[in-house]
Amino acid sequence: MKLGFHISISGGVNRAIDRALELNCSTFQVFTRNPRSWKYQPLNEDDINSFRTKIIASGIYPVYSHMPYISNLSSPNNETYQKSKASLHEEVKRCKLLGIPFIITHVGSHLGAGEAIGLERLVTALNEVSKDENPMILLENGAGSPNNIGNRLEELTMIINKVEPKIGICFDTCHAFAAGYNLSSKPGLASIINEIQLTIGFDRIKVIHLNDSKGELNSHIDHHEHIGLGKIGLEGFKKILRSQLSEIPMIMETPIDEKRSDAENMKLVQKILAFKS
Repeated sequence: MKLGFHISISGGVNRAIDRALELNCSTFQVFTRNPRSWKYQPLNEDDINSFRTKIIASGIYPVYSHMPYISNLSSPNNETYQKSKASLHEEVKRCKLLGIPFIITHVGSHLGAGEAIGLERLVTALNEVSKDENPMILLENGAGSPNNIGNRLEELTMIINKVEPKIGICFDTCHAFAAGYNLSSKPGLASIINEIQLTIGFDRIKVIHLNDSKGELNSHIDHHEHIGLGKIGLEGFKKILRSQLSEIPMIMETPIDEKRSDAENMKLVQKILAFKS
């Protein structure tokens, strides 16, 4: 299976590939720029050529870009909305230059203006910016926070059906658990898999964000934890990694702290997968 992490681009976007190889990644995710600012540095030719050369040599595929956190494609605030559309347009250009095939974006929040307004803005933005399917935009499910759009699978399906270019889904396990999907139990996981098949379909899920949750089930708290150390728990991840979900590339966005390193999270997941039968 394809397994990796969100990787730092400190020192240059091409350095992410070196770090991914050190962690034995077969896939990975990056921010191509500062995730907390509207400002960005253009990619230079050396960065682009080095990234493309290293990716081919590494054999790592696919690579995912994540949109900056400040973007809100569902915002009723016109300034934020226009900046978010421009930011997505810029990310499409950057990914084309780097050869990154997927862009992951949070769906956003209507900020109390109403779901209908948020959905209309989101769909309009996606139809305007995503004129083709390369790179493909992936909508990430939310953690159930009030005013957020895209917390439920049926809602993501409705969005997909209103967007003319083909788009996909990034399914985050922490977000799903926080939104009320009980991934930690066998019946709960079976119910989710059945719902995916009846709504968005497995072919639309292009990546799994494999994260444990610091918050309880249906807490609406978006706080990631190391694999098996949160409320989904080790037994929950054994079930997830031995299910149909394991056929989809998985990216860990686990914390950077003293509890456990990325390398240790990788070893744990690989150990679970080794005893899959």
